[in-house]
Amino acid sequence: MRLAAEHVRLAYDDRVVVDDLDLELTEGSFTAIVGPNGCGKSTLLRALGRLLRPAAGQVLLDGRSIARTPTREVAKVLGLLPQAPVAPEGLTVGDLVARGRHPHQSWLRQWSRDDEAVVTEALSWTDMADLAERPVDALSGGQRQRAWISMALAQGTDLLLLDEPTTYLDLSHQIDVLELVGRLHAERGRTVVVVLHDLNLAARYAKRLVAMKDGALVASGTPEEVLTEQLLADVFDLEARVLPDPVAGTPMVVPVRRLR
Repeated sequence: MRLAAEHVRLAYDDRVVVDDLDLELTEGSFTAIVGPNGCGKSTLLRALGRLLRPAAGQVLLDGRSIARTPTREVAKVLGLLPQAPVAPEGLTVGDLVARGRHPHQSWLRQWSRDDEAVVTEALSWTDMADLAERPVDALSGGQRQRAWISMALAQGTDLLLLDEPTTYLDLSHQIDVLELVGRLHAERGRTVVVVLHDLNLAARYAKRLVAMKDGALVASGTPEEVLTEQLLADVFDLEARVLPDPVAGTPMVVPVRRLR
């Protein structure tokens, strides 16, 4: 078990968003969190990434309370990309990716050739090397997401949490980003947790789906186990048919109508 939530309650002031939720994420897994708007998906991801402290319960990283683990130590093993991250104006892609090395540096260990090599490899692996001198704010949406993923690669983390990384991207760039994340999982052994709205893309790329509704986890398993017509009705208020994806063979949701 790499990352786990135990009986967590998550709240903003007095408004409880997630209550008494348990979730375990094993090493090398690729999990997509799905559910309707406002169900607590992104809030849960923020708690897993140590950006939000639970009002009750705890999040464990490698068996230790993540809240009691030093920030620099967490940053060496866990990378979190929030929704639509924003870089400082004028920051180049190369400088952004280099920031991924900050957790590994201190006054005793300054920038080194090893850091330079890691950044170069991360840029190459995400096909961003030719754009290293380009300002991040001058990139297309898909290029910008690849730049942020490249920074996470340079950070050297085993755990990667992504909050709706395909938001605002057209379909071709959504596929581009998810293919990259899938390669990180398959070829680099990264443990990936991603919040996605598109159920068909979640089913195609993730090996495990976690479905949420009203701040609770209501289903967890393979895409075939989770994406049933009954669950779509219960969780999404959607009448739909579930058919095999003609390309990937994974479940494909075909909407019929909203139930209420």
